[in-house]
Amino acid sequence: MPDRILRRDLLHGLAAGGILTGGAIAAGLTAGSAKTAEQIERGERGGIRQSIVYWCFNAPNDNPEIPSWDIERMCEVAAQLGCHSIELAPREAWPAIKKHGLTSAIVSNGMPGRPYMKGFNNPRYHDEVVARTIESIDAAADAGFPAVIAFTGFKWRDADDPASGEISRDEAAANCLAGLQRVVPHAEKRGVSICIEHLNTRDDSHPMKGHPGYQGDDVDWLADIVRRVGSERMKMLFDIYHVQIMHGDVIRRLEAHRDVIGHVHTAGNPGRGELDDHQEINYPAIMRKLIELEYAGYVGQEFIPTRDPFAGLSEAVDRCDV
Repeated sequence: MPDRILRRDLLHGLAAGGILTGGAIAAGLTAGSAKTAEQIERGERGGIRQSIVYWCFNAPNDNPEIPSWDIERMCEVAAQLGCHSIELAPREAWPAIKKHGLTSAIVSNGMPGRPYMKGFNNPRYHDEVVARTIESIDAAADAGFPAVIAFTGFKWRDADDPASGEISRDEAAANCLAGLQRVVPHAEKRGVSICIEHLNTRDDSHPMKGHPGYQGDDVDWLADIVRRVGSERMKMLFDIYHVQIMHGDVIRRLEAHRDVIGHVHTAGNPGRGELDDHQEINYPAIMRKLIELEYAGYVGQEFIPTRDPFAGLSEAVDRCDV
């Protein structure tokens, strides 16, 4: 068998015959991938450090046949696949993450509900967002975790009410700058990065596939705000799925914003499903570009499973293992 046959190729053939289980994929198919099972066990993947995004594999799925993993199962899968991080997990899961020798590449900002709705673009929410972000920075620093997520928030003056009127782009940028300047000095002091996320506003088919109303849907606009903050602890979360929907031209945008990218997310498009042959994004080429740019952060697998989650995650990890 050629050394470079990927686990996904075996998966397609063998799963079609109904002879594979999740355990078989982990134990047997890794030997036919770019790395042997023993190398993956030692964490010897390629140049991309990969992370599993907690909510995708823990939340109830639209398909009741797709299991929801608890933190112990997720940590076991991370170890099997050579991933070193479980990210955006609730704090009660952090002890398990550390027990398994893993990290959390990025953690929540502590905002309740849908945290991307109320952010730094709106002064009416600044006090709460700043306080919760600072508290999250302290928690991350104490746990030894490197980054905290941030959001612009929705563009309406009352985040819950589109009739309240829109905050202009210029005003939103100024508000974000003012709010972030309140938290960045603390992030610098504690050695934790803040990564503000770009999200798409075009997909209204599902509350986690797109976010109509989110102000930070222009990746170039968002990158400019990050640069204006002017701190090595202020970065952008570059979500490949969302960038593809809003802009396309992903590789060129990685090049353009290489100086401010602090974290990366994945998902297949359209649909935010697996990174398989039924979606349009060329993940191996994008990962090779990240290596060329000497990106040293994590790539978080943030797709919503539409089939066996272990099989889909195994395939996604292989596609990004370049």
